[in-house]
Amino acid sequence: MPKTETITVRGLEPETKRKLRVLAARHGHSMEQEVRDILKKAVGPRSEAEGDLGAAIHRRFARFGGVDLEPPSRMPDREPPDFGE
Repeated sequence: MPKTETITVRGLEPETKRKLRVLAARHGHSMEQEVRDILKKAVGPRSEAEGDLGAAIHRRFARFGGVDLEPPSRMPDREPPDFGE
């Protein structure tokens, strides 16, 4: 079994503790286990997709459907200026 450590969190607001207690009850375990799960998720390894901004944007807005956009023209909008060279 891996070695475990103990930490103490001081100054926790009562409302935060209450919400934590409710969340733990909803998940069917103790507040300590809830905190362990939260911390493990917060500092654990992240998948490559989670760090991909494009994928994150797609996940967030996929439920709204897509849009078809025409690609922008690759040609300049106007001729570049001639500086007499």
